[in-house]
This record gives sequence, C-alpha cells and structure tokens, in this order.
Amino acid sequence: MPFSNPLNADYAWPLYNDEPIEGAFVLDTASGIDKAVATSVTRPWLFAFKPTTSTPNGRNILILGGGGYVELMVGREGVQVARWLAGLGFHAFVLIHRFPNKETGSQAPVDDARRALTMFYEKGFGEGPKSVCGLSSGGHLAASLLSTYPTCWSNPNAESGVPDLEFAIIGYAPISTNAKGRQVMAGKPALEPPEKQALYDTVQPDVQLESRVPPTFIVYAGNDPVVPAVNAYRLAEGIMKAGAPVELHVFSDAPHGFALDTPGLPVSDWPSMCEKWMKQSGFIE
Repeated sequence: MPFSNPLNADYAWPLYNDEPIEGAFVLDTASGIDKAVATSVTRPWLFAFKPTTSTPNGRNILILGGGGYVELMVGREGVQVARWLAGLGFHAFVLIHRFPNKETGSQAPVDDARRALTMFYEKGFGEGPKSVCGLSSGGHLAASLLSTYPTCWSNPNAESGVPDLEFAIIGYAPISTNAKGRQVMAGKPALEPPEKQALYDTVQPDVQLESRVPPTFIVYAGNDPVVPAVNAYRLAEGIMKAGAPVELHVFSDAPHGFALDTPGLPVSDWPSMCEKWMKQSGFIE
C-alpha cells in the first residue's frame, strides 16, 4: 500500500489497525536516517528491508533497538542493523514499538514484539525461520521473547508459549539488574515512569526462560556504566541451563550503545564475529 517512508524501507505496516503512518510516532531525522530517534509512539509500525544479496537465505529477523523504553534508537540500532543483516541475505524487520507508560501499561513493548513476529506469515514471509536481534533495552525485549509470557498480563492477541525462534542476538541489555531486588547497585531508585519499572520487575528473562530457547549470541562491554556486564553472565547461564548453546563476548573497554559504529575499538569486530558464529551454526552460508 502507498505510505510515507521515513526509514527508506521496502515495506511498512501498522501492527494492529490499517491506519496511516502520519501521527503514529514522532521521528527525529535531523542527523539523518542512520541516527534517527523515535519518540511518542502511539501506533506501532513494522518496517521491512529486503535482502541485498544475490542469494537471499530465506530467513526473517526482527530487530529491536534500544532507548531505555522511553525512546528508540531507530537509526543506529535499527536501520543500520537491518542493513547489515540484509547484506547477509536476511529479510530484516525494524519495529517501532510503544513504550511502557500510563497510557499503554507495562506490557505494551512485549505485546508489540510478539505481534510483529506473527506478521511475517501474514505478509508473505512466513515460510522461513524467524530470529531476533535486540540491543540495549531492545535486548531485554528480545530476551522477553525467549521467556514465558507473564500470567499477570492479559492479551487476547498474544501467542501461547514461547515464539519459535531459530536464534537470537542480544547486546548490552539490562536483562534483570533493573528488577527490584536484583540490582547490582544497592538502593538504586525505581525507574520512571512506574510502568517501565513494572516491566523490568515482571520480565526477568534469565530466570524465566523456557526449554524452547534458541542458540544465542551475546555481546557486552565489561566496563559499561549503564548496563553492568553481570546481565550478560546471568543471561548466558540461564540459556545454558535451558539447554541451548551460547556464544558470549564481553569486551573490556567499550561504550554503552556501541552498536555498529565504533571504529577503531576491538568491539567494532563483533558483527564479523557474529557472522562467523552464524556460519558455524548453519544459519548462513
């Protein structure tokens, strides 16, 4: 269908209602699409990027950017990641989801991510395997897809059980150290808005994983001042206990939010390391 295309995607769809994209969210592209930031999301949208290789691999991957659940790094942790993965043959999908707040409740991002995965089939991409790549708070959201859907939430559109994913890529995500009683820093004040804190309290993926967990690539910075590396260790331990293989990399010196654009630092090698892992695991040729 015709649409305004703020991310230069190949396709775009609203998650729930066939409404125009205008007014669905606020997107700051003052620094270009590669650094675009989404805020004030009232209606979530999914953006699709076709493979840019001559031999697509037939696989689909959902990309979840970070932003602390109050904004979305759609460019650095969305479009740039989609471009990388499309170059490996994937159909790459960038989600602009709602944030947990008074209007949406704490479960909105999780519901949106689960809904996005069902759209692959609806839009004609459902035959190939599905995977997920999440960075920062998007990594927490990605890990939530590997976990049991909370029984305290009600969502008639939610799939039962854990989505069937082929693999996961998770980077510098606050897996559980934002949860009440599990913080690394004693006496850390509750996060605002309250619904954001409630989301982290409710979804603690490292201890809520089910047995159907996919192979996972995990990458963090050891000196991250925002997200302690203990999150990586907790997640890796949980996934191994669930019986899935883990590839874990913790770089000693890297900024939080390193994404794909930190040239000159060892952490800039993580995408190529991830590609080698995907090849070794048989996900790409």
